[in-house]
Amino acid sequence: QVQLVETGGGLVQAGDSLRLSCAASGRTFSSYAMGWFRQAPGKEREFVGAISRSYNTYYADSVKGRFTISRDNAKNTVYLQMNGLKPEDAAAYYCAASYSYPPSNKPTTYQYWGQGTQVTVSS
Repeated sequence: QVQLVETGGGLVQAGDSLRLSCAASGRTFSSYAMGWFRQAPGKEREFVGAISRSYNTYYADSVKGRFTISRDNAKNTVYLQMNGLKPEDAAAYYCAASYSYPPSNKPTTYQYWGQGTQVTVSS
């Protein structure tokens, strides 16, 4: 069992940066691939990116070059650094843990989810 808690969301202006953190409980954090998803009102949950157990990273085309995922296994934490934020990036952001390798962009392949943190981007 893994519990995930996201922090770092907030209100920013277009072009600003924000870093989200996702802290995981449990002693097996390093064995999971970690993903970030987002969901805007009225839209389906969307893959943002993921990092594998071996630190390989994968990104959605919409965020490639602007967002960076990293993990610190010693701190049981995964990060999402978001630069150059756009109004269309506004959403609730969720981290998730998966046994899959390589990590998938499909929410159904993730076994554990955080409660989400809200990101609002004003234009």
